[in-house]
Amino acid sequence: MVHEGTPPAGEKIGPGDRRYTALSRGFNPRWVAEPEYIRLVSSGEEVKNALAAAVAETPKKPERSRITVRSGGHCYENFVCSPDVRVIIDVSLMNGIHYDPAMQAVCVEAGATNRDIEERLVGKLGLALPGGSCPTVGAGGHIPGGGFGLLSRQFGLTVDYLHAVEVAVVTDKREVELVTATADDTGDRKDLWWAHTGGGGGNFGIATRFWFRGLPAAPAEVIRAEVGWKWADMGKDDFHKLVDNFGRFFEEHRGQSGDAYAALFGILQLTHSSKEQIGLITQIDAAVPDAERRVAEFIDKVGHGVGPRPLHMAEGHGEHASIVNSKDPVAVPWHRVAERTGVATNDRAGKYKSAYMLTRLPTKQVDAVWRGLTENAQKPRDALVQIDSYGSKINEKSADATAMAQRSSIMKLQHQAYWPIKEGGTDHLRWIRELYQDMYRDTGGVPVSNAVTDGCYINYPDVDVRDKKWNTSGVSWSTLYYGANYPRLQRAKKRWDPHNIFHHRESIGSGD
Repeated sequence: MVHEGTPPAGEKIGPGDRRYTALSRGFNPRWVAEPEYIRLVSSGEEVKNALAAAVAETPKKPERSRITVRSGGHCYENFVCSPDVRVIIDVSLMNGIHYDPAMQAVCVEAGATNRDIEERLVGKLGLALPGGSCPTVGAGGHIPGGGFGLLSRQFGLTVDYLHAVEVAVVTDKREVELVTATADDTGDRKDLWWAHTGGGGGNFGIATRFWFRGLPAAPAEVIRAEVGWKWADMGKDDFHKLVDNFGRFFEEHRGQSGDAYAALFGILQLTHSSKEQIGLITQIDAAVPDAERRVAEFIDKVGHGVGPRPLHMAEGHGEHASIVNSKDPVAVPWHRVAERTGVATNDRAGKYKSAYMLTRLPTKQVDAVWRGLTENAQKPRDALVQIDSYGSKINEKSADATAMAQRSSIMKLQHQAYWPIKEGGTDHLRWIRELYQDMYRDTGGVPVSNAVTDGCYINYPDVDVRDKKWNTSGVSWSTLYYGANYPRLQRAKKRWDPHNIFHHRESIGSGD
């Protein structure tokens, strides 16, 4: 109950509330908190007041002191939900999307999910925000980490259109202010805006609203195809050829002006060999000239020379190796793509790692992936190394134009392992850590920035990269994520969060 004269601070949810358990955990069920309470807020003012109240309070238990913010709950590590969390401020009710004439920009509130964006921004306004495809991911975490998705080769990253951000920050006097920072600002406010273009969530304050300018028109339809190669037919040479073909294609089509494949996006899903098949997902805007032919040609090139039993595709698209569940390119309404991509469930735990590639994978790295994916093939393992295409429009920005330093890469890898939450996960964690260390053995177990690799993606956080057991490179975790941009992020952190209210194991300023 809110007493008369009390500033509105949202709904306070304690352990006795039936919603408490669901709001105290992450989408990944590995991460659970037992906060003193949760604030369910619905406006910037409520965020400001809720944060002010939390900052002024004395923790009941010293070991439980952190204040965190939750939008979609998809953080891969325990940065939002963990035993040391005292208060969670949940912004999921703040999911509005509208055109703001005063700002001359589209406003997206921090609690909006990718599904909200598809339904309202795409469906109602006809505009595209080139972000992720998982429908329940929240904007409050996705956007500050850079924002990347199936339209990014065509249109760039989400943050490439960010004009302004509203943030609840804690001043040096421990007072809370609601600050709007824009791309047109100078000095400290410009740094605050810039920090939200790839600096990662949970670092500087609580982002409440984002404004975007110059958003492209959303594709009416995309041409999409999904094919697979049976593991039963996949020898080591075939595997090498498949991975090399995929990487070679994006080396040759980085997205230079006039490249006919600049808008094409590909995902190679290198599953564990206990699964039936390796998968390839391809997509391109249907408005691109000869779109269906581009998709078919891409699949031809990736499958060229792979496997002993080529399977002929329809309509004269050439031969493909052992393709199963083959689908000819089909037109799909863009707002339905997430439905086809699939929705993960939160009854399984997961561990994730990442790497940016400046070139195709070297032979040693492919060998390491092969060893990991063929380890004990008779034992079911829900795991994969997913290779997403990158480059093209993404790489038109300089490395320091936004906080996203990786602007020369052609591919991004996401290493994934899953297991039922009722299991301990020990063997699954061992597997993914050893595979990753094996892949990057020549550079100390992590993808340091060199002529081949270019660090890691902050929206796929991995605390192992700051553990000397797994990172023997001598390169800090902060350099892996942020490259030469880290000092400016540190400056923004010192200015806008001087008391380090917002911190976690890989937060800005948490040490190298």
